[in-house]
Amino acid sequence: MTTRGKIVIGLLIVAALYFGINKLIASGAIFKKAETESVLLNSIELPAVTGGNRATVVVPLAPLPGTAPADKGTPVVWEVMAWNSQMAGMLANGGPRTTMGSALAANGLDLQIVRQDDVSKMQADLVKNAVDLQSNPATPGLIVSIMGDGLPAFSAVQAELQKTGTQLQLIPYSVGKSFGEDKLMGPKEWLDNPKTALGKTIACYLRDGDQNIALKWCADNGLKVNPDETTYDPEAVNFMAASDFLVAAEKYILGKPEARTKVVNGKNTGVKVDVVADAVATWTPGDVNIAKQRGGLVNIVSTKDYSNQMPNIMVTTKRWYDAHPKEVLGLMTAFAVAGDQVKAHPEALTRAADISATVYGDQDKPGAYWLKYYKGVSEADRNGEVVELGGSKAFNFSDNLSLFGLDEGGTNVYAAVYKTFGDVQKKLYPKELPNYVPLDQMLDLTPLKKLQAQYKGKTVAPAENQQFAADDEIRQSVSKRAWNIAFNSGQSTFTPAAERDLNQLFNDLVVAGRLKVAVHGHTDNTGDPAKNQQLSEDRAMAVQHWLETKSRSAFPDGRVQVYAHGATEPVASNATPDGKAKNRRVEVVLGN
Repeated sequence: MTTRGKIVIGLLIVAALYFGINKLIASGAIFKKAETESVLLNSIELPAVTGGNRATVVVPLAPLPGTAPADKGTPVVWEVMAWNSQMAGMLANGGPRTTMGSALAANGLDLQIVRQDDVSKMQADLVKNAVDLQSNPATPGLIVSIMGDGLPAFSAVQAELQKTGTQLQLIPYSVGKSFGEDKLMGPKEWLDNPKTALGKTIACYLRDGDQNIALKWCADNGLKVNPDETTYDPEAVNFMAASDFLVAAEKYILGKPEARTKVVNGKNTGVKVDVVADAVATWTPGDVNIAKQRGGLVNIVSTKDYSNQMPNIMVTTKRWYDAHPKEVLGLMTAFAVAGDQVKAHPEALTRAADISATVYGDQDKPGAYWLKYYKGVSEADRNGEVVELGGSKAFNFSDNLSLFGLDEGGTNVYAAVYKTFGDVQKKLYPKELPNYVPLDQMLDLTPLKKLQAQYKGKTVAPAENQQFAADDEIRQSVSKRAWNIAFNSGQSTFTPAAERDLNQLFNDLVVAGRLKVAVHGHTDNTGDPAKNQQLSEDRAMAVQHWLETKSRSAFPDGRVQVYAHGATEPVASNATPDGKAKNRRVEVVLGN
């Protein structure tokens, strides 16, 4: 028999074993295991079809979950927003409540999924659940899913939880992320000239993920921000508060003006002006509503650009987490299994979309709607302008190892996201967020490491990693920002003071994981022009080397490119020491 024939027979045998096991799983026959064990449904070692290349691994299609309630298992409530990043969780559950034959039923959970778009209500519900658990440990646990970059602001609930004797705790697993659907939509001219956004107003839910997209875009382009939503600054980007992401879209669609007091240079002028929403930070269906009902806005920047910004992060209380290690591991296992299915098989994704439609309860938005905008589409708006709408990704087990830095040579991407946006919110809103909870006080990676050990030696589906082609220059710029990274005089070595700026740059670029990075070196006009040219290149290359040395996973070959300009592009007069200092700079451009 030929080698190819042996491989084919081997694949057929493995498939037969896999489907046989899953039929037993659906019947519940093989789950009389020790209570401390979780069920790894996809841990069968699959033969690699091209000599062991992990990129070729596809987990076989498992039987889809049934529709009848499982009616057994540890009860848990999962509050979610109407957000397509949860497709893997939907499939894992089989319906709004855990069904027979689902991955969660196989792992001993009875999960009820409840739509909740109000973040403040999620916080209040967590506090109430902590109190209920204190008086009755048999109370069903509560897990809420929020935008990962919004967790620093969400952590303000910690003070109330501590009064009940507990605190916030992350489930160390993410079911997916936003990949385009969360976005800043604005006038088309903002793309070519971000400074035209000054004096304009963005409607959004404040101090959460969508506003963070706008705030990062402003920071990346050096735009002043007015954080006070009750005033209007003609020299800054302003914000208009909305009660949720759909209301933010409505404020633009309806165009109703709001009265504001004008401020200039931080001083109240006493002059009243009317402002309208010129742009919106929202997500699906908000972006779809804008396109269909009014139009006129395009995507300025989204989570397809800032591709690491918004993982779906599950939060509970330490009281429930510590008391239920088996359930935590079972939840993560079920989501890992379903993540592979959703990513690999259209049938599984379609089923997950149908479940989403039932959970979210919008009668005019069937499963086909959620499926369409999960994938992301380009459609003409009401005015005929083509805009990108929707876009999310499901995560599998390997994606989670990458997210939390447990892959080989990896970086804790989520730690960079958390710090980046925690610092932004703390700086702009010191009254509302004087501090945020350090991530290491809420994140315990032990369960994920335990699953990693169980998967060791198995062939599993790989994570999705962005590939960058060498010398592929940026065609569409998203942002351009000058970084005053301090170098020793006349040298390409960093001063001690440069470390803080480099670490901030690192975190910012990790968040924008999909974008290419161009580092442009500049000098003042002191000295020989040829030497300045070389010095500007050496300094830009020093930044490139520092980033790539700190994290090869975040900065693979081809992502960072270097350009040297010497003293040829000054931004200030070289006649003064201050002007010379401004010209000795490194500019970082992000783009596609």
